[in-house]
Amino acid sequence: MPPEWAPHARTWMAWPVRESLWGKRMESARESYAAVARAIARFEPVTVIAEPSSVADVSLYCGSGVGCLPMEHDDSWMRDAGPTFLSDGAGNIAGVDWVFNGWGERYTPYDKDAELARRLCEHLDVERYESRMVLEGGAIHTDGDGTLLTTESVVFDPERNPDISRTDAERELCAMLGCEHVIWLGDGLTDDDTGGHVDNLACFVAPGVVLALSTRDSRDSNYAALQDNIDRLKKARDAKGRQLEVIEIEQPKARKGDQGGRLALSYLNFYLTNAGVIVPQFEDARDDAALETIARAFPRREAVPVVATDLVHGGGGLHCITQQQPTGVME
Repeated sequence: MPPEWAPHARTWMAWPVRESLWGKRMESARESYAAVARAIARFEPVTVIAEPSSVADVSLYCGSGVGCLPMEHDDSWMRDAGPTFLSDGAGNIAGVDWVFNGWGERYTPYDKDAELARRLCEHLDVERYESRMVLEGGAIHTDGDGTLLTTESVVFDPERNPDISRTDAERELCAMLGCEHVIWLGDGLTDDDTGGHVDNLACFVAPGVVLALSTRDSRDSNYAALQDNIDRLKKARDAKGRQLEVIEIEQPKARKGDQGGRLALSYLNFYLTNAGVIVPQFEDARDDAALETIARAFPRREAVPVVATDLVHGGGGLHCITQQQPTGVME
């Protein structure tokens, strides 16, 4: 599994379709997805998967610079239901097809999304590696140099992998992704619909360097989990034996969703493109500082702010709705 800063051939997205999820926010959700697609299209090709009846809508919202592939699906989180792409470094790619069960049976139906990785690999005519593990793409992150980040709350979720041991989990992750070492974080954000995806918590920006979400408020409901994860990162060594440099980014102010739960707001849910980094903004006082920190972490990329509040009301962010297809060649 190459790092996300490796060259992309394309970004894949999926058009919002689940009425029971978005409800009255469906229009604003589609506008937000389109804004993200247009921002990415400045830097690399984008293709949006859509129900056949929605193909015209994709063109209408996104414009002529964004492609569309008719394909049935249940939801719009391409990171999680789509394949996790692999590269051999010589121009060839493949895809990992995890078992998908709606984030531990949280959202149903999911039968079409469970077939999405296989169908996309077939469309691309690339080799598919079928895993026995229930997992989503937002639950894993790699430095491309042998080290993987993931969370215990997702991998050992009894509704996902009730009987898996840590040894077996590490063996499967390393076999599927070509990594050598797993760094385990603990719990995710309060009321996170994914059950604790790592793409809200921490990510590599280079081998040995990690961005991590934090809060200074010890009374905050996220404080214990975020502090524990930062402590784990600071104590960890990567696959090459390096101690990690941990750069903290303060989380946005707490905000409630339509159902009363806390929104999983995270600046770490950004998306890298070939020459840019699309950074979520939440109309929050900490937006500017987060944008500046992420821009410094990727000095060769243009930082593009995009308001992501409507996406989070649906349970995800910029990273959740995108999936990079690598070129297969490493720079």
